[in-house]
Amino acid sequence: MTLMEAVDIPATHGILEGLLRTGDERTPAMAGVVCHPHPLGQGTMHNKVVFAIAKALNAAGVPALRFNFRGVGRSTGTYDNGRGEADDVRAALDWLAQRYPTTPLLVAGFSFGAWVGLPVGCEDNRVARLIGVGVPTASLDIVTLDDCAKPKLIVQGTEDEHGPLATFLPWFEHAASPKDLHLVEGSSHFFGGHLDELASAVSAWMRA
Repeated sequence: MTLMEAVDIPATHGILEGLLRTGDERTPAMAGVVCHPHPLGQGTMHNKVVFAIAKALNAAGVPALRFNFRGVGRSTGTYDNGRGEADDVRAALDWLAQRYPTTPLLVAGFSFGAWVGLPVGCEDNRVARLIGVGVPTASLDIVTLDDCAKPKLIVQGTEDEHGPLATFLPWFEHAASPKDLHLVEGSSHFFGGHLDELASAVSAWMRA
């Protein structure tokens, strides 16, 4: 049975508004943080892609914590061009690690959430896996993952306007192994009409 819990995550600027989606597992094999798209583009933790990722993780037995970056919803603070938002990811990981102290963690992010979340997940020893969705290689200065040897799944639409294959594929090629790529044929950045394929790709990779 899926349970949804509203949570307040302590942060240096106050609190982050969050939603923890859990299942029946008291000691899950992994727990994940899911990061939302750009706050200045009306991105929130309620974004359909973010919701689909969290639901897919939960279907694979992984509790999923969504949260609003600073200045979004009830979260305190103001937008900080990715710098403060990286600290928000760290705060969410700290909270999740306290909730599941013996459980490896995962960081997943969509668009801006991938831009901010993947580097944080790479450097945090508590994080065992990474998922990037709609990586915005043409819109933001994406950090390379060439030194990040953690297992990672990247899901990208072939018609993604913010991460077109011309810029995305070279970025993925330079990412360190192990890595898996799922291209969603015909999908634009927001996966309209393709959310089920996105969710299936995430669930299958988590179960593999």
